[in-house]
Amino acid sequence: MEEKVTIDQAGSYIQKGIDYVLDILPNVVMGVAALIIGLWLIKKLMKIVTLAFDKSGFSREIGSFLTSIINILLKIFLFLSVAGIVGIDTAAFIGVLAAASFAVGMALQGSLSNFAAGIIILIFKPYKVGDWVEVQEKFGKVEDIQIFNTIVSTPGKKVLIIPNGEVISGIVTNFSKKGVIRMELNVTMPYEESFPKVKEIIMKELIAIDKVLNDPKPEIGIETFESHNIVLAVRPYVIPDDYWEVYYAAYEKIKAAFSANDIRVAYSEGVEIGKIGN
Repeated sequence: MEEKVTIDQAGSYIQKGIDYVLDILPNVVMGVAALIIGLWLIKKLMKIVTLAFDKSGFSREIGSFLTSIINILLKIFLFLSVAGIVGIDTAAFIGVLAAASFAVGMALQGSLSNFAAGIIILIFKPYKVGDWVEVQEKFGKVEDIQIFNTIVSTPGKKVLIIPNGEVISGIVTNFSKKGVIRMELNVTMPYEESFPKVKEIIMKELIAIDKVLNDPKPEIGIETFESHNIVLAVRPYVIPDDYWEVYYAAYEKIKAAFSANDIRVAYSEGVEIGKIGN
């Protein structure tokens, strides 16, 4: 009798197992099919995304990183969808995933802010690699735009690593956007000198510098009146890459021209007028 009950129980368990398999088999088949088709579609979609990033002008590092992120997110969504089709309760898993994501986000808040700022920079392109910019009162040439930082090389050969979050939170001056840059030089002259004469001397020296542009034409004017002298605004235009070469050449040639033309200056220590030395 006991043996008969055992056989009956075993048969019942087997039947229940068969019934369970038959019940979930359609869902499993649908889940496997969805997984295979989903992975195939993701693979095709990632090729399109990669091509789009290549054509958009993103750097290889940024494009590769974003492609990986999109690929991971799509696969997570696919696996959760397949689990739901099969009949697995994904609510608890989603809750754990959300909590973990929140914790990681809080821990990497600063880095994520810089990452988001990097994406904004790459999309709206306030500057690009090779541009001369002023960021956070730092002037230099953009060497690279990375995921979290912008690399700027100064004229003094210093490498500045500026977090992208700081870039978009302040004012960015792009000296290369228009293709030319107006230099802001200042020269002083005493009150007794003739402004038209000094202006002509300075203009002649600026035009003689090869890398000073004739269009737009250099601008020279009186900027302000000080106690001992008049401050002149000297504004030649140059290509950004020639900025510092022209900057030093302009001051050197103007000083030499003042000396050659006996232009006098007022020294701030007193009111006596003195000559400029060679």
